[in-house]
Amino acid sequence: MTKLSKLKWHCRRSMRELDVLLINYLEQRYKQAPIAEQQTFQALLELSDNQLQNYLLGESKPAEADKNLLDLIFKIKLQRRNKSVTYKNSN
Repeated sequence: MTKLSKLKWHCRRSMRELDVLLINYLEQRYKQAPIAEQQTFQALLELSDNQLQNYLLGESKPAEADKNLLDLIFKIKLQRRNKSVTYKNSN
């Protein structure tokens, strides 16, 4: 199983809305995202379904100190709205 296949498997959650958000990000943005953002996405997938639901559906947000996680959540939510998040290649 490839790394992307494993990540896609981890994107499958108990809620269809979470599945859609996470898999869309993985398929459309993950490969061109900076390494730090890819690592943050992998860490995001380690969160519980309840935490993901709260963060991605706007019910709560992570601590302000976790700027990388806040930025990634913003990009995933923005992509849901307009599917036009751009990245600078910083690899």
